[in-house]
Amino acid sequence: MNIKWRSVNLMRTAKIGYIVMSIIFIIVGLLFVIHPVDSLMVIEKILGVSMMLFGVIKIIGYFSKDLFRLAFQYDLEFGIILMVLGLVMLIKPVSVMELLVVAIGLAFFSDALFKARIAFDSKGFGIRPWWMILMLAVLTAVIGLVLILSPETTAAAITVLFGLSLMSEGLLNLFVAISTVKIIRNQYPDEIDVTYSEIK
Repeated sequence: MNIKWRSVNLMRTAKIGYIVMSIIFIIVGLLFVIHPVDSLMVIEKILGVSMMLFGVIKIIGYFSKDLFRLAFQYDLEFGIILMVLGLVMLIKPVSVMELLVVAIGLAFFSDALFKARIAFDSKGFGIRPWWMILMLAVLTAVIGLVLILSPETTAAAITVLFGLSLMSEGLLNLFVAISTVKIIRNQYPDEIDVTYSEIK
């Protein structure tokens, strides 16, 4: 009997990409908080590219079929949304900024709700820091909701709030990737292809 093990390269790429892009989100969010007005166009360009890359990573994660199937289970749709929002930010960074901020707030709010579900699923798998995922999900949802409901505040205030939202989303995704994506070298495929050889 010969069992073909599933390759973990896609899972490893998705996990590393998730971690790297989450850290970039945290850094870019911090830049928005520290410099709410200075170099805004440059930061927006960086964010646009980062969102598109993170969207690609999320889609890769969705198709990687990691062990617990927790972190990436909702990432096909969210990855596409991130790519579209990132592209819009690159093409029209100023004229649609208010609408874009609300859209991103809504996307982060929705992602936080999905991550809250992942937290409870993680509890069922015996993953101990599930409560931390839940706390970060609640924090991200609250900040995202405030971002959605505060489009008429000053540019500086909305930029700081946007930065906080990016930081909380980055922290949430980072913690989910580290705590729930487990890579095992010899992982069974979904359908085991068994080859039998006749004993003579």
